[in-house]
Parts: sequence; structure tokens; C-alpha cells
Amino acid sequence: MFIEDLIIKLSNIIENKINRSILIGFQEYLLKAGIFTLASQILAIILMVYILFIILFSLVSLVLSFNVSIALALAVFIPTISFILILFLKIEKRASEIENSIPDFLRQLSSMLKVGLSLENALVDMSEHGKGPLYDELRRVVVEIRMGKSLDESFNSMAMRLNSKDLERSFKIILNAHKSGGSLSDIILDVSDDLRAMLVLKRERKASVMMSIMFLIIASTVAAPFALGMVGVYSSFMIELGKGGAICEVAPLAAEIYLIIHSILAGFLIALIMYGDLKKGLRYSIPITCSAFAVFYLINNFGAGFFGLT
Repeated sequence: MFIEDLIIKLSNIIENKINRSILIGFQEYLLKAGIFTLASQILAIILMVYILFIILFSLVSLVLSFNVSIALALAVFIPTISFILILFLKIEKRASEIENSIPDFLRQLSSMLKVGLSLENALVDMSEHGKGPLYDELRRVVVEIRMGKSLDESFNSMAMRLNSKDLERSFKIILNAHKSGGSLSDIILDVSDDLRAMLVLKRERKASVMMSIMFLIIASTVAAPFALGMVGVYSSFMIELGKGGAICEVAPLAAEIYLIIHSILAGFLIALIMYGDLKKGLRYSIPITCSAFAVFYLINNFGAGFFGLT
């Protein structure tokens, strides 16, 4: 009860302090992810997590004599990156679920049109009885239409929210057929079959490139950081022996820079192979970079002791 009251109080403060347009934009992202909690409440929860992590990492830094500045940076960085990744993954998962259910939805819509219902009435009927993320979006479309938005605008907005070119193309075909007065049920059925075939091709493409993806992930998160960490270990060892030069001193920094570039490029390459879309690379680059740096840090700092070089 105390936590709930605190969240409500913090959310009220956030609503008063943050620009409404920012909250609305953030709320749209939450809706895309299937999170129907108020944006201000989510931000309040995130703020509480920040405070908790700052306290926790501060205590850890004091106990382990760890750099306080780095600990505070990690206390902010880890929850932020975690939330962004979770949000992106939920958005992608929800969009994928909607794309997979669209062919069946269109087939059902075609059947309802064949029995004599209009497109608008069929959509309303399906929105009232359907369950799942697609029908959540459909209910939003119905509400927008009732509020005066045109059918074209509502469906185009839905396609933009889901960020799917296939859906946008399919909706355009359906809407054009609706305007021209053609056999809408047959056209929708054809679109459903085309989408189903396209989804099968996408699944086959993903399956065919999984070995390449696994190789990239292992190389980026294990092999490269391990090798670069050993470079740092070797450099430190040579410096301790008094045989280190300028190269040994700059090697760890160069390894870190290379690791960042390598991890980011690997993430974008994975996105390009899997989806053919570089824009999705960021969601892979961030976790790969974090994982790679974790391995690099462990090897660079504890590798010497493990391999008996101290």
C-alpha cells in the first residue's frame, strides 16, 4: 500500500513537471509494447528503481572500495539500458504476434463480409469478441472511427504504430478495394493468403541464417572480448616486468575502443541479416556491447591471476 501511494504521488509530480507532449509520446511507446499503465506511473517506478540502484551500488562501492563515480554511473546506466531493451523487445514481440495473427484475422473478416456485413460493422463485431494484441489495436481503430476519424486514417495510423510495411501495404490494398467497390471479401482473402506466404518465407529466412547469427553473437560476446582482455593482461604483465613500452600502455584503451566498434557493428549486422533493416541494429548492439565489456572486464582484471601471471 505504501509503495502504491508513493508511485501515485510521484506520478502526480511527474505529470506536473514534465511536458504533456513528452508524456503522450512516451505513452505511445508503452502502448506499442502492450503496456497499458500510465506513462507517469511508469516513470515514477523507474525513478524509484534509480534511487534503489544508487543506494545499492553506493553501498557496494564502499564495501568493495570501488570507484564511487563508476558505481553511480552504473546505477543509472543499468536500469536505463534494461528498461529500453525490455521495451524494445516487448514492442517487437507484440508486433510479431500481430503480424502472425493478421492472416487469420483477414480470413475471418472476409467470411463476415461474405455473409453481408459492411466492413465497418464487421470490424466492430470482431473488436468486441476478439482477444489478443491485434484486437486491442482493432478496438482502438474502432474508437478512432467513432470519434470521427476516417477508416483510411485509422488503419494507416495502426500500420504506422506497428511499424510494418507489409501491414501498411495490405491495408492500402483493402482500403482501395473498399473505395472502388470491388469484391472486398475476395480481395481480403487473397491478401490473407499472400501475407501467410510472406510470413512463411520470413520464418524460413530466419531459420537459414541462425548459424551465422550464432557465430556473430559468440564472436562478439566471447571470442573478441576474451582475446582483447588477454591483450590487456599481457600488456600489464610486460609493464610489470619493466619491458613495456608505449604500445603496452595504450593497448588496453585501443582494445576497449575496438571492442565498442566491433560490438556495435555486429549488432547492426545481425539486424541486417535477420530483418534486412539496419534500424533494428541498436537493440542488438546495446546488449552485445554490455556483454562483451563484461567479459573483457573480467579477463582484463582477473585473467592474470587465473592464468598465473601474477
